[in-house]
Amino acid sequence: MSALHLHCSTLFDGTGLDVRQQQTLIIDNGVIRHVGPTAQAPRPVAGDREVRGDFVMPGLVDVHTHLAFGNAQSEEDIDIWTSDEFRALRGLFFAQHVLAAGVTSMVCPGDSGQLSIAVRNSVNAGLFAGPRIAASSRVITNRQSLNDWFPSRVGAPEFFTAALVTSRTDAIAEIRKQAKDGVDLIKIAMDGTQRRPNGEIIAAFTADETREMVEEAHRLGCRVATHAYGREAVMYAAKAGVDLVFHAFYMDDACIEALLEAGTVLAPTMTFPQNTVDFCQPHDPAITTGYAGYCARTLEVGTPVLKRAKAAGIPFACGSDSGFAVTPYGEWHARELELLVRRLEFTPAEALFAATNVGARLMPRGETIGTLEPGKQADLLILDGSPLDDIRILQDRNRLHAVYKAGEPVNLQRTAYNPKQVSDFNTLKWTDLYTRSRVAELGKWSQ
Repeated sequence: MSALHLHCSTLFDGTGLDVRQQQTLIIDNGVIRHVGPTAQAPRPVAGDREVRGDFVMPGLVDVHTHLAFGNAQSEEDIDIWTSDEFRALRGLFFAQHVLAAGVTSMVCPGDSGQLSIAVRNSVNAGLFAGPRIAASSRVITNRQSLNDWFPSRVGAPEFFTAALVTSRTDAIAEIRKQAKDGVDLIKIAMDGTQRRPNGEIIAAFTADETREMVEEAHRLGCRVATHAYGREAVMYAAKAGVDLVFHAFYMDDACIEALLEAGTVLAPTMTFPQNTVDFCQPHDPAITTGYAGYCARTLEVGTPVLKRAKAAGIPFACGSDSGFAVTPYGEWHARELELLVRRLEFTPAEALFAATNVGARLMPRGETIGTLEPGKQADLLILDGSPLDDIRILQDRNRLHAVYKAGEPVNLQRTAYNPKQVSDFNTLKWTDLYTRSRVAELGKWSQ
């Protein structure tokens, strides 16, 4: 098989924060065989290909993308209106949008049945294009915690994207079932909906329950991620030794110490709340219900403590929470890097490191990706311009010259779709209350 000689004007290899000029990567059978100065690189032989790139870096790793959600506008849209079979086909379609955006690896934390397992296996078998996937299944949730949003009189249907457990026995049994089904990752919904008089979020599971779940998942070879905004949830997760904590906006300095001791990776996933604040229109329910205001306050409160976490040395990864209408697939995966720089004062190089090297640690066989070194998989981006000068270049499709996965170029063309045929199946007909006074205010009626 012919080798690919990639001549880089600037190379960010992901092993550290530095760049090198005039480097050549030689890729053979999907694996990097050589990295070094172009002037000293082995010459191409007959049949080899040569490609030149301005700025070359490892492919992005998004550690928070929900293939099951379908760019949903609501929780009902996620859980009621589509079958698992349709969700899987839709997830496979959108996985290709994710890859075309430069995300060569993704963690799917929280899912519908075996959706991401099936997509992962299909991609790994070479049946379809897609990023490398760390697959999960249904989020493990407790009464009154995240995902337990169905009224008690309805219960928790089997097609629900969460597994409702009401005892330690149930929780351990669900973890064992998911491990048997082939997940790479178990996700636990650690935040509850109840609050103390001071406003603090009460964790959905006790410290002992959390520890038992994490120990069993680790015993079975699965990593563990937790949704945790609240201080108590973050502390219990850290003390239990989880691998990945999402959000952590309301943690304190004691939580930071516990995360450091556990070696936990933190992915604040600021893209979702920031997009909600920046993009929502006056008629959106996120505005009318006050949810956008809550997102703004969460970012305001969370930014200082996340800065302290960064200064303390906690490893950060990048997640976008893609899969909602405000974070569509293939659109905002790289915005988290911008927010690390703008909100948390990362340098652009530190943001690139978080989105490549650190994110790869959460992937199956993560030691083979995340950096551009001999022996690693050739997952890389070629950019027209340097994100070290402007991190927002990663969000500009015109500047993304090429994406390679395992040494092969990715098709950057995205198939168009009608969102009303793939999601947004809710039967909502009106977004306003048309009283006589409201209609008169709109100029559509007079008495």
